[in-house]
Amino acid sequence: MSEPLLVVDGLTKAFGGVVAVDAVSFAVDAGETVAVIGPNGAGKTTCFNLIYGQLAPDRGDVRFDGRTLLGAPTHAIAHRGIGRTFQVTATFASMTVREAVALVLAAHGRRDAAMLTGAMRIRSKPVDDALERLQISDLADVHCATLAYGEAKRLELALALAQAPRLLLMDEPTAGMSPRSRIDLMTHATGLAKRDGVAVLFTEHDMDIVFGFSDRVLVLDRGSLIAEGSPAEIKTNRRVRDVYLGGDDAPVSG
Repeated sequence: MSEPLLVVDGLTKAFGGVVAVDAVSFAVDAGETVAVIGPNGAGKTTCFNLIYGQLAPDRGDVRFDGRTLLGAPTHAIAHRGIGRTFQVTATFASMTVREAVALVLAAHGRRDAAMLTGAMRIRSKPVDDALERLQISDLADVHCATLAYGEAKRLELALALAQAPRLLLMDEPTAGMSPRSRIDLMTHATGLAKRDGVAVLFTEHDMDIVFGFSDRVLVLDRGSLIAEGSPAEIKTNRRVRDVYLGGDDAPVSG
């Protein structure tokens, strides 16, 4: 049997005397959508930062497609096939959406000389095809700085997917959005990912989103992985209810 696409093995990270991630191990298969939940300070974002190379672990390993990611810079990890979105939306404020997509396509193709000389073909079939495939053609000529919050979230997702990742990390992708917009964004994200066979690992506080869009759920508490299973299993897990969902009498959405 082949190894899962992503393998996190005994990942540990401490800041001073505080252990933010404590011997966490899990795996994600190609095409699978996995949610990571837990109280604030549980270690979710730190775990993502360790996977994506923004932090170095104290112990443990992260393997992607059978090869370790330890020691690799973030740009190399991106080129290996891992995309990421962040809690705070990051787009190219000085560009139009079309220009931002063209820049990401050029960077993904390592056409650095074209980027430096301004020779990118902003209006080209590859750019138009990407805009259509990523379902943001309606925003093509809108300036990024003028996008509404939900539109900026759509663009950030599109820019991550334009790099053709095999694994997409999404850190609280629906934070700050209305309930309807949250569902729309996740439907859009998981639909594109499923179509292209992309694995998705995302953190989220909205349980309707977690239980409605994940194949499997990981639960962190104080840096440790305390539970793992299907949405149905996590809903009825007593320990999860006690530490995160509010006890046996707490209502669980989804």
